Amino acid sequence: MASRRELKKNVNYIAGELFMECLVNSLYVPGTDRAKADKLMGEILEMQDEFISRISHTEPGNVKGFYKKFREDFNKQVDAIIDGIGKLK
Repeated sequence: MASRRELKKNVNYIAGELFMECLVNSLYVPGTDRAKADKLMGEILEMQDEFISRISHTEPGNVKGFYKKFREDFNKQVDAIIDGIGKLK
């Protein structure tokens, strides 16, 4: 299992990449709905805060189950954001 520090770095990296993709779409892709892009960027930042906070407060006693659920929830949230970026037009 990765350390909490590495996990936080990975969450920050993925959130940053998603945010940048959304920002580039809103600024440089013609026909992109900027209001939707702004809302999606806000959701990305909220997701980042939520998952960083969850890493900092691990459940004692059920660490393996906690990180398994964490990974499932994070992947589900990232997939939803990627779908949202695809629907910005």
